[in-house]
Amino acid sequence: MSNLFFCTTAKIFLFSTRMQKVPVLLFLAWVCFLFYAGIALFTSGFLLTRLELTNQSSCQEPPGPGSLPWGSQGKPGACWMPSRFSRLVLVLIDALRFDFAQPQRSHVPGEPLVSVPFLGKLGSLQRILEIQPHHARLYRSQVDPPTTTMQRLKALTTGSLPTFIDAGSNFASHAIVEDNLIKQLTSAGRRIVFMGDDTWKDLFPGAFSQAFFFSSFNVRDLHTVDNGILEHLYPTMDSGAWDVLIAHFLGVDHCGHKHGPHHPEMAKKLSQMDQVIQGLMERLENDTLLVVAGDHGMTVNGDHGGDSELEVSAALFLYSRTALFPSAPPEEPEVIPQVSLVPTLALLLGLPIPFGNIGEVMAELFSGGSDSHPQASALAQVSALHINAQQVSRFLHTYSAATQDLQVKELHQLQKLFSKASASYQQLLQQPPEDEASLKTLIAELQQFLRGARALCIESWARFSLVRMAGGAALLAAACFLCLLASQLAASPGFLFRPLLLIPVAWGLTWAILYAGLLVTTGSKVDSVVLGAVAAAGSLLPFLWKVWVSWGSNRPLVPLLPVPTPVLLLLLLRLATFFSDSFVVAEARAAPFLLGSLTLFLVAHLHWEGQLLPPKLLTFSRLGSSAPTGPPRHSGTYALRLGIGLLLCTRLAGLFHRCPEETPACHSSPWLSPLASMVGGRAKNLWYGACVGALVALLVVVRLWLRRYGNLKSPEPPVLFVRWGLPLMALGTAAFWALASGADEAPPRLRALVAGASAVLPRAVVGLAASGLMLLLWRPVTVLVKAGAGASRTRTILTPFSGPPTSQADLDYVVPQIYRHMQEEFQGRLERTRAQGPVTVAAYQLGSVYSAAMVTALILLAFPLLLLHVERVSLVFLLLFLQSFLLLHLLAAGTSVTTTGPFTVLWQAVSAWALLATQTFYSTGHQPVFSAIHWHAAFVGFPEGHGSSTWVPALLVGANTFASHILFAGSRLPTAPALALPV
Repeated sequence: MSNLFFCTTAKIFLFSTRMQKVPVLLFLAWVCFLFYAGIALFTSGFLLTRLELTNQSSCQEPPGPGSLPWGSQGKPGACWMPSRFSRLVLVLIDALRFDFAQPQRSHVPGEPLVSVPFLGKLGSLQRILEIQPHHARLYRSQVDPPTTTMQRLKALTTGSLPTFIDAGSNFASHAIVEDNLIKQLTSAGRRIVFMGDDTWKDLFPGAFSQAFFFSSFNVRDLHTVDNGILEHLYPTMDSGAWDVLIAHFLGVDHCGHKHGPHHPEMAKKLSQMDQVIQGLMERLENDTLLVVAGDHGMTVNGDHGGDSELEVSAALFLYSRTALFPSAPPEEPEVIPQVSLVPTLALLLGLPIPFGNIGEVMAELFSGGSDSHPQASALAQVSALHINAQQVSRFLHTYSAATQDLQVKELHQLQKLFSKASASYQQLLQQPPEDEASLKTLIAELQQFLRGARALCIESWARFSLVRMAGGAALLAAACFLCLLASQLAASPGFLFRPLLLIPVAWGLTWAILYAGLLVTTGSKVDSVVLGAVAAAGSLLPFLWKVWVSWGSNRPLVPLLPVPTPVLLLLLLRLATFFSDSFVVAEARAAPFLLGSLTLFLVAHLHWEGQLLPPKLLTFSRLGSSAPTGPPRHSGTYALRLGIGLLLCTRLAGLFHRCPEETPACHSSPWLSPLASMVGGRAKNLWYGACVGALVALLVVVRLWLRRYGNLKSPEPPVLFVRWGLPLMALGTAAFWALASGADEAPPRLRALVAGASAVLPRAVVGLAASGLMLLLWRPVTVLVKAGAGASRTRTILTPFSGPPTSQADLDYVVPQIYRHMQEEFQGRLERTRAQGPVTVAAYQLGSVYSAAMVTALILLAFPLLLLHVERVSLVFLLLFLQSFLLLHLLAAGTSVTTTGPFTVLWQAVSAWALLATQTFYSTGHQPVFSAIHWHAAFVGFPEGHGSSTWVPALLVGANTFASHILFAGSRLPTAPALALPV
């Protein structure tokens, strides 16, 4: 859809007259509003949110009717259950994957030796499990997606499940309004000391009695946060001025983003964390519980955000100097949901369980030590589970009364199950059973209810609104149809945009007002997304009605619709395949295949139809005179060479790929990692030379192409910038790569200089690119004219296209108008010099009057976008430009410029450009998943972070993600004339 939008806006811009400038701009604003309304409606049905209740649990209000468990009755200061620990040390190691905590297995003879840097580095955990099996336990924590830090912190404190739309708040966190552990601790008067990730400052403002926050956004910085925590951790712990101590380490997560989990640097960070855990265990007292947890895991590439097995598997370790467990740990660690930690910690610390928790208490922790009686242990577990079940039942009742998200039938069945288990528990309180079997049955019933409630919430909050999604897709399709017809109508003589605009706007406002009035009168809540969609759909109604009436009568709009050629059918088929999940997963492989198929079709079509044109379509012998040349047409080998070159570049670009999570048998390209992650110095130097070589080759290819068509002869500022500014940009990029790849190896006395240069160089390159683009906008089209048989001076005499055309004649082509201006400019000179002999006029840059500006703009955009990627992606950018040049020439080989009238954007160009953008998206290491987002791009030019700003990193990450689409969209405006003229 975006391809059609860009092509039609290009046509509308080029075909609008000066008198229609304002109506055309308003029309384009209306089209943008239609697209935005459709996307917003679709995403509101796809990325659902859940209602966040602000209710809070309290000791004064039990979670449900009935008596409190034994030990709570008549005990001063007791809450729902008596506290077992008065202090808590929570060590949160960001991205602590479960296998990071596993021991290094001894080598078995006959099996291949597997050496992984991260295995066995947390040896203190395994030693404690072996020496004190009743005091410690290691769990596999099952994390709910999305596996982003803010959502995990929310789950670890509220016990609830954030939906995927919450991932947008990962870098602009807001205070948690739901009931949570931190709020309960503060209400109970507990002193909370925090140190580490500054995300907690935004989530829990003013909740800590003492805090040491450190910036968490710079994923390239492995040590600042961890070293800052270690500076305060042990002194704070020894001081005793705390009840809860939270330390959130980030080095492991940042090491994964920067180097990946298999890098030797990961072994160093895990060894450092092992020393921290060992030091904490040595300082623990009997009334203190130590919890070491990972908020999520990471992929084999070190990323996270999705739902792959490695991302949702985190480590959880608990330790106490007093015995916690009645039995030794099992051989295989137990798998528990991450949200189960919240009710467990709440009851262990003597706090109410947060109101919105849907986790299940870890019953084993309430069974007492190794010397406890089995029946007493079972009674304690039943009590904890029943309190937990009461709290969850209360939440389900309150939530279902406030919203209709939960499924009624399943909710009713769960309430019946809870009523039965609650009745059994009340009977147990009155007459304790003598056999242990009945207690185990009650434990199973309560666990069944808790697990069913969690499954119900997961299923309900993950459902999509198919009505909104279908409405958004229909609105986008109607907007595309409007763009298609508007682009065809814009080429018609005498067409005005004002009638096409005024009536739809009036209809849209009318429908919006009626809908809002209906909601107000019925007392319903006004949804701004739906209101905007109603206004957009209402504005489209008169247009669609006119099309429907015209289609049923004399059909004047039928000739405006494009003929469904094979290429157009291919484009429409590709759009339709996005409704298939399997195609989206395989799109990285399907896009190059479709591009190769389109290339073969174009070559065969040009040859079979006899449409191949000579390399030089026009020759100009005198000023104002032109005659077509008549050399023989190209043979099929010319198009075949272009096609083979395009296929070869496509195949080479396919060597750079990242495997999606759904294809575990796939192996990602190792060339998409930064040079800083390479261990061997010689290999790093060779790759650095290859990257710089690709950068130089990219610059040389563009300059040779411009030189071939005479675009480097003009003394105009844009041309001078291409000569001297582009080499400076290439030099700055190469220097930045050298600093980025070797920053960790720099001597300490030079690190400040390296950090300063790492900030200055990218900004300098971006500044040069912006200057070049401004110069290009100032003088986009220049023509160099050499007058006189023996004249040596050349000068640029005009900038012919300085604004919208002023007459119908100007709507044909720019090049004929150049000749008209040249005739007027030199008419007097020709009259004066006729007696001295004829005057010869040579005009340069006519053949590439459009495409030179396009190529220059693309190379100026490419350098800043290339800086946002890892160094070896420069090879992909070189292939991208080679593919663009080959495709331009292949399509130009069958495009004639002798046809009068406005140009037409070829569907071949639209399809090829769309496929090239998609292929480059995947070749630069991107995937349409959260875990594949290149967050490191936010720190290019900002190694120290952005402070409180969020729009700058969002802009940088967005530019990195959509770099290929930005480049190809930037070239979309002059696509058609560029195809016709650079031959």
